[in-house]
Amino acid sequence: MDTIDRTLLAELTRDAAQSYARLGEAVGLSAPAAHDRVRKLRKGGALHAVEARINPHAVGKTLLAFVHVDTSGWGKSPALMALADLPEVEEIHSVTGDTCMLLKVRVTDSEALEGFLARLYAIEDVTATRSYVALSTYLERPPQAGITADLTIRQDRAAR
Repeated sequence: MDTIDRTLLAELTRDAAQSYARLGEAVGLSAPAAHDRVRKLRKGGALHAVEARINPHAVGKTLLAFVHVDTSGWGKSPALMALADLPEVEEIHSVTGDTCMLLKVRVTDSEALEGFLARLYAIEDVTATRSYVALSTYLERPPQAGITADLTIRQDRAAR
């Protein structure tokens, strides 16, 4: 993956509907060359899909919550994974720390969140939940292709 590939991915993240001519212009390639690069990014797995991002308020999902789920076992039970079938569940993560699973859930209101939590507690292995409701969202975006240089702590710097 070179700078051109990363720039193409960044451009597609910004506007997935732009033409290959516009993509090529952004990276100094012809439209066919940009198309070939994007095809290779898809084939190589760097680009999974080009997706539409829905405005949650436009579809009535105004409440965003992050739900920590504690379970009696490992947590990745079939019943818990079946929550992926609910359109309110945007993300499911197995995490380290003081919880087993982390869910990103978007619902219409607090009553819908309460109903979702009731459904969670109906799952046999769920022992506890903690919900964090977002009051405001300042940044929400898909994964970015760029890499920030020098984020690692080197031994020589850590010793200072």
